[in-house]
Amino acid sequence: MAGFFSRLKKGLSRSSARLNAVFVKRQLDDETLEELEDELIAADLGPAVAGRIIEQFREKSFGENITPEEIRQTLATEISRVLEPVAQPFELDSSKKPHVVLVVGVNGVGKTTTIGKIAHQYHQQGKSVMMVAGDTFRAAAVEQLQIWGERTGSPVIAGKPGGDAAGLAYDGLKRATEEKADLLLVDTAGRLHNRQALMDELAKIIRVMQKFDPSAPHSVLLVLDATTGQNAIEQVRVFRDLVNVSGLVVTKLDGSARGGIVVALAEQFKLPVHLVGVGEQAEDLRPFSAEDYARGLVGDTKAE
Repeated sequence: MAGFFSRLKKGLSRSSARLNAVFVKRQLDDETLEELEDELIAADLGPAVAGRIIEQFREKSFGENITPEEIRQTLATEISRVLEPVAQPFELDSSKKPHVVLVVGVNGVGKTTTIGKIAHQYHQQGKSVMMVAGDTFRAAAVEQLQIWGERTGSPVIAGKPGGDAAGLAYDGLKRATEEKADLLLVDTAGRLHNRQALMDELAKIIRVMQKFDPSAPHSVLLVLDATTGQNAIEQVRVFRDLVNVSGLVVTKLDGSARGGIVVALAEQFKLPVHLVGVGEQAEDLRPFSAEDYARGLVGDTKAE
């Protein structure tokens, strides 16, 4: 896990570099605290969390010669406190054959790649996985899933371009049930510019799957791109209204100066954060750890 922490810390380095500029100041006077609060907001932690963290610093009334490491540790502790309740690993329900996961999110956030990585990880654990190429409007998304399918020996249910995603999801669920698959991952389109069409399509996919299994889907994962910062908050709002989002996956942390967005999401929505991504490889998608994330965000140098 140390290797992943190093990658996480590197991925969050653009966020932590700005905070570190404040840490070098020896005295936590009002001016420095205001500066730190501004940087926490700029890193997209959100004003509520930033304000609360600064209050904690004020209450602790540090001595004049506080070290950057002490500031870092205190900040990591406060951030970890916000994140701890939402750091919940994604787990398959073995009583469901298959456990049906509907994966949603706007275009470009990495939904399809995330599905492929999850499939790869469960395949490595000896689980049988199937995937549904439900983003029928993007040929690239279908091809991408088929590549992951070949890589992991997982069947991919695909149809013709622009075809009926709900019908595909039904066929996938029927086949996965017949073959007693452990996991069925259903990709979906993410065209937010026409919210009504997206809402109708997602509702139809769920409605049609429930004709076969009234309990499906068993999980709805919303994939978010960390580089979009505050836009991620609006996306959670939209998709939470469209479908019953059960958990979050945050991707592209390796390219973001807004790593604090995960903290703002945790504070505002209290939805489980299951997985975070820091790169292209399958092993770059890992269970979310509140402590590791908080330490990475403040540039902690200890225990790598």
